[in-house]
Amino acid sequence: MRLIFDCNVLISALLFDTSLPGVALLRVKSISSTLLISNPVLAELIEVMMRKKFDRYVSKEVRQSFLEEIKSLSTTVEITEHVKLCRDPKDDMYLELALSGKADRIITGDPDLLVLHPFENIPIITPKEFLDSISKL
Repeated sequence: MRLIFDCNVLISALLFDTSLPGVALLRVKSISSTLLISNPVLAELIEVMMRKKFDRYVSKEVRQSFLEEIKSLSTTVEITEHVKLCRDPKDDMYLELALSGKADRIITGDPDLLVLHPFENIPIITPKEFLDSISKL
């Protein structure tokens, strides 16, 4: 299964490993799925994750280790499809990644993305919906 986790889901997984995003990321590892990432998505993840406001929750070293883990779990996709659809233009990069990487699902809690479900036959679902869907496999 080729999956995209948006930045906020990944950060939630790091900060709260027993949260739905945290459990969803653990399940990705156990079902041998592939996370898809693009350079713009990775750049956003690095920029957000390294913000000073997270210093009091997680050390920079732990965040750096988490980023390395995400990179090792992920396949980097070159963006070949361009989209201008989302009401938050910054979220178009996830739609572009989904098309370019032939994603099976986008996992997000972002209402600007969720409202587009499904996008080009690609489900856009919450971490809970993802967990529910894979429990039926």
